[in-house]
Amino acid sequence: MKVEWLGHSSFKLTESTGISIVTDPYNGPKVGIDYPDVEADYVTVSHKHFDHDAVENVKGYKSVIDMPGTYDLCGVTVYGLMSYHDHKKGALRGRNIVYKIRMDGVDICHLGDIGEELSPMLAELIGSINVLMIPVGGRFTINAKQAKEYVDMLMPDIVIPMHYMLEGYNTDLDELEDFLKLFDEENIEFAEEVIELDRTDFDGERTRIIVPKRVTRSI
Repeated sequence: MKVEWLGHSSFKLTESTGISIVTDPYNGPKVGIDYPDVEADYVTVSHKHFDHDAVENVKGYKSVIDMPGTYDLCGVTVYGLMSYHDHKKGALRGRNIVYKIRMDGVDICHLGDIGEELSPMLAELIGSINVLMIPVGGRFTINAKQAKEYVDMLMPDIVIPMHYMLEGYNTDLDELEDFLKLFDEENIEFAEEVIELDRTDFDGERTRIIVPKRVTRSI
């Protein structure tokens, strides 16, 4: 399968069969960075904020998933579970959907704008995962320290940080470095625009932090 980071919390995931999903598309002008020209079969939305639900920016999609539940998308399984956008059970910023996506035998968890600390119950619902896409920029989500606690408890094979400060943003978030400095340098990798993953990539021996280059071209 292929993973491409479109910026902020938005990724394009493509299975070997060609089935594709875009997560949390954002409104470029409001966020402050352009949104790439992208097509996909399906779109997942973690919550109804302009930087996560601009589905009109995704071309050719068949349907949008924005509710908890289990979905079979032509062999790709998506499981959405309810969580909170803040540490006060949604009283500040509402609810958030965590998505667990299974493609080519790889289990990916996209945490959306998670704002609550990881409870044993939420960890059990998420279960075993290979790839964790996690916000690390604080302010509106968990911060770097809290994100590290998620990583330590969930023990994914690969962590892809998201939702951190980028040049041009119209809002302030914490820097990526605040998160990276919590890990050994030998486990941090900087990737190109396309990350290709296979079940054989996971040995269960360590957690790799992969920082992809943001896609700015048409894909």
